[in-house]
Parts: sequence; C-alpha cells; structure tokens
Amino acid sequence: MTTRPGGRSARVRDAVLAATYAELADHGYPALTVDAVATRAGVHKTTVYRRWGGVDDLLADALDQTRETPWPVPDTGTVEGDLVAVAVEIASAFGDAGVPTAVVAASFQSPRAALALQAFYVARQEEAAKVVVRAVDRGELPGGVDPVEVVRLACAPLYYRVFITREPVDAVVAERAAHAAIAAARAGVV
Repeated sequence: MTTRPGGRSARVRDAVLAATYAELADHGYPALTVDAVATRAGVHKTTVYRRWGGVDDLLADALDQTRETPWPVPDTGTVEGDLVAVAVEIASAFGDAGVPTAVVAASFQSPRAALALQAFYVARQEEAAKVVVRAVDRGELPGGVDPVEVVRLACAPLYYRVFITREPVDAVVAERAAHAAIAAARAGVV
C-alpha cells in the first residue's frame, strides 16, 4: 500500500495544528482543550483524540511541525547583513507576541511542550549559526567564535524585552542586538 503525499490527512493535521496555536494564543495553556481545537479546526474531536491523544501531544506536534518547516538562512554577503536579518526576523515574529509568549508559557506547564520547544530552538539556532560559520570562512570573524553563542547573543535582548520587561521589539532594537553580538565575537568573548 502506498501513502499519498498531502491529501486529507495533511489538511486535517495542518488545520488542527493551526487551531492549536490559535487557541493557545487566545486562551492560554490552562484553557487549551481538545474540544476547542477540534471545533476551531472544523474536525470531530474523536479525530483529534485518535491522532494526538491530548493537548500536550497537540502542542508538541505543532512545535515539531514548525521546527521542520524550512527556514531560509539569510545570505546577504556580510555578517552584519546576515545577523541583522536574523534578529529583524525574530523581532518581526514578536510583532504579535501572542503565539510565542503562549508557547513559552505552556512550556513551563507541560514537560512535553518544554521538550518540543527546546528542540525547536536548538534547530533554529543551528540553522542561524550558519551565518556565523560563513562569516568565519570569509574572515569577518575570528576562527574561535562559537557560532551558536553569537546567535544567542544577537537574540537574547529581544527575548529579554518580550518575556521579562514586556517591552516592544522592532528593527532598531534587533539591529542593535545583532551589532552588539558581532562586536562581542570580534572581541573574542564568545
């Protein structure tokens, strides 16, 4: 028996996982229910229970799907352009922080969501680190830098503002964070 790529099963999964994110953003993890997700997705709740079992597996699968979605690594030709592009993209994602903040909050309440969120960030950091590896290859950064740590330094101020001080982030904040990370890398502190 062969499996069709896509089809109804893929459409149902996409609808259910999109509904999971929407319900999470609208109502938070404590109010996330299979019934609400099924209603929003336009499927019967038994479909959701049969495939996912419960909200923890729904949320983990949503994060896994997001992690597996191809992410185009910026390639502007310079470390400044590349790392700024990474930081600006993250700042843009926080323009409506509903889903990101709801997912992080859920990860403190669901061990399954915490593992999926960690895997998501590990994958994204490894992808983004390619801009630093290229910069080292071009001689823009010293060879001893830790590519993932440079990415973390560029992104940390954005997460701090969104999750700790509850300040908005924008392209200006993102550019400043990226330039600070580059300066730290050039100074050999990462």
